[in-house]
Amino acid sequence: MKTLLVALACLLSLPATAQILAPRQDPATIRTTVEQFLRGQSAGSPGEVTITVGQLDARMNLPACPVPEAFLPAGSRVWGKTSVGVRCLAPSPWTVYVTAQVKVIADYVASAAPLSQGQLVGPNDVIRMRGDLTVLPAGILTDPAQAIGRTMAMSVGMGSPLRTDALRIQQVVQQGQAVRLVSSGPGFSVATEGRALNNAAEGQIAQARTAAGQVVSGVARAGGYVDVTY
Repeated sequence: MKTLLVALACLLSLPATAQILAPRQDPATIRTTVEQFLRGQSAGSPGEVTITVGQLDARMNLPACPVPEAFLPAGSRVWGKTSVGVRCLAPSPWTVYVTAQVKVIADYVASAAPLSQGQLVGPNDVIRMRGDLTVLPAGILTDPAQAIGRTMAMSVGMGSPLRTDALRIQQVVQQGQAVRLVSSGPGFSVATEGRALNNAAEGQIAQARTAAGQVVSGVARAGGYVDVTY
């Protein structure tokens, strides 16, 4: 009877022992998976990327996963404060969400002085500043060349970060304007007058009608010129 009781006690203890010995998921692996995912998603960012992954709940007790998979939940973004999901598909499915902070320290373009709506932006009107792009509005310019030569779509104060939607491309050809149509090639150059049929910025395609009624297309240039290629 004593032997039987000992054997029964051993059998009852097997599930608990098996549960203790079953491999559990290492939280450090989950955090590493999140960091590698965010670093890959941030590749090509215009600056120095710093990623801080939040700590997991110490009470978390998940079955070990051979290949944990990171993903971006709906509504989350790669920059700034975010949340990354990590899931296991087999052998025991589970999903957890980990908070993280992604900073992108880089140069951006700001106004060197107050700029008025309709003002043409010149080289002295912009300055470079450095900061975390993730806390700035979307569409921030990172190269002064993106602003110089454009006109302000709105007025901004000195030191304001310049966004794409705050600028308009300067039109070098306007619809109805008299333009100079220039066609050139090896050993020849022909010029005639025409009337622009559309608005076009520097380097964009402009259409024009000649005095004879022919419609031609070419590349718009400053000064009301259109380079025509036949």
